[in-house]
Amino acid sequence: MADADVPTAATLSALTDQVDELLRRVGSGAVASDRAPTEPLAAALYDAERALRSARRALQRAERTYS
Repeated sequence: MADADVPTAATLSALTDQVDELLRRVGSGAVASDRAPTEPLAAALYDAERALRSARRALQRAERTYS
């Protein structure tokens, strides 16, 4: 990877902000869907929320490499 392709701290921060917004939206949808007959939808959204939380932690670890 060329140096120009390496994400900056600002880029990683912006990505983390975007993941946070997705977490808010997915979490809201999961809560709204958390009753029959949409329980399967809620389960899928909660899975997505967990994956996004994991992605946020990974991005935060990457951001700390600049500290």
